[in-house]
Amino acid sequence: MTAGAFANIRELLEQQVERYPNKPFLFVESDRRVFTYREFDGEVNRVAALLAALGIAKGDRVSLYLTNSAEYFIAYFACFKLGAWAGPVNAMLKPQEIEFIVSNSEAAVVVTQADLYANLAAVRDRLPMVRHVVGAGELESKSSQWSVISDQEPASETTSDVLFMTWNLSATTPSEQPAPGPRPLAPDDEAIIIYTSGTTGKPKGVLLTHGNLLTNAREIAQWLQLTADDRSLMIMPLFHVNALMTTGLAALWAGASIVLAPRFSASRHWQTISDYGVTYFGSVATMLSRLNHTYPEGVPAGLDTHGLRFALCGSAPVPVEVMKTYEARFRCPVIEGYGLSESTCRSTFNPTNEHRRAGSVGLPIGNQMNVFDDQDHELAPLQVGEIVMRGANLMKGYYKNEAATREAFRSGWFHTGDLGYRDDEGFYYVVDRKSDMIIRGGENIYPREIDEVLYEHAKVKDAATIGVPDKLYGEEVKSFVVLRDGCAATEEEILAHCRARLADYKCPKTVAFLDDIPKGPTGKLLKRELSRQ
Repeated sequence: MTAGAFANIRELLEQQVERYPNKPFLFVESDRRVFTYREFDGEVNRVAALLAALGIAKGDRVSLYLTNSAEYFIAYFACFKLGAWAGPVNAMLKPQEIEFIVSNSEAAVVVTQADLYANLAAVRDRLPMVRHVVGAGELESKSSQWSVISDQEPASETTSDVLFMTWNLSATTPSEQPAPGPRPLAPDDEAIIIYTSGTTGKPKGVLLTHGNLLTNAREIAQWLQLTADDRSLMIMPLFHVNALMTTGLAALWAGASIVLAPRFSASRHWQTISDYGVTYFGSVATMLSRLNHTYPEGVPAGLDTHGLRFALCGSAPVPVEVMKTYEARFRCPVIEGYGLSESTCRSTFNPTNEHRRAGSVGLPIGNQMNVFDDQDHELAPLQVGEIVMRGANLMKGYYKNEAATREAFRSGWFHTGDLGYRDDEGFYYVVDRKSDMIIRGGENIYPREIDEVLYEHAKVKDAATIGVPDKLYGEEVKSFVVLRDGCAATEEEILAHCRARLADYKCPKTVAFLDDIPKGPTGKLLKRELSRQ
């Protein structure tokens, strides 16, 4: 199949339903539900009909404020069927942050769950454009329960002037639920509005089209050589494109099956892979690190993981030492990739064969990439500059922010804000975020290089380096370290380790020991939080 064979995600899903109607598509680890392709499509049609009855049409925004569940995945596809924009909202956000995203995206409906509703309710009166809140829950049967919380209905039984009304979805079985009426959807029509992390200011709404999603799903599936025999394990949160694309839409593209876990659990990880015959999973570096620490002897005896082909890792560069330990201990190759929300998901993969380059994020998988200086001139191999890219996987733009869109796409290339270089064979290396770079006395220092050295210390479990203000040098280097369980170390011991491996100007001036380094919902280390320590 080619991306050009489909105009939208709805067509992709319905084509795969025709090809694999009775094949298991979604296994739900939390409650052991299993949806065939046909049953999943029927549930999607149920929710699409519900949203349509609430007035949602093509171009309307639907915020998805949920944690990993079958209902979350179903809601995505219900939006895709209608031509609405699915707007994933990070479940870790606080009410004020939720208010900004829902308001900025102009969502007409918010889909949420009972244990998250209080955060939304705290700012509900400041979201006048939200007409309905839909509550997603689970029943003992395979079907889901969806409730409408509406300010627009005459109140009969109310709580704080909000009516809770159960939507009757039990009239038909999922396989009998007809699809919504045909709605023309072109590849350039928006499918997702997802907000960046906002490390340099207010989050920006990234607009991804049906064509973006189809292109990247195809590129990922083809590069990984996914087939209908594969089973992905979705443990990354669905409010990030990583989960939706690498273990979701790419698996759908191949006609594969998906095992959906509520969250990453190091203690259950290998049991889940054994129980469901998982062939690959998505992760971030801290997940691999936790597996290394939890299972020093490798996969527990009695578990069958022979079908596991590889582990994907992204969102942040993987320390070489973490990758080497994981691969040796579990006999499972790690495929590191690079991408960002604006590129839909993956833009590169690093091969696992003899062509692999340690420390590299690999080669472009479909889009074009380059490295520019500050004047947008191409740099020669091995010269550090800003990584830029262009291709059919690049976003349509930032919502209601034409200035930011123009700036990002200046010179006809999307500017990632990541510093890196390529070698003579075209492999790309990410040095650091442009905004994370430390400038000490005029010297550019890339924290990742220091972090790599810290991870080489036998007693270090986690490490992160930042720049802190300094009157003499402008910025000074400070590292934060989490020690392995049962280990003790002094600041001087860590500094001596760095001095033996780094130029003096790169070495940390100070080292602080923490019980844990702040992490985001994917497990990515949040360096910006360290500046408050």
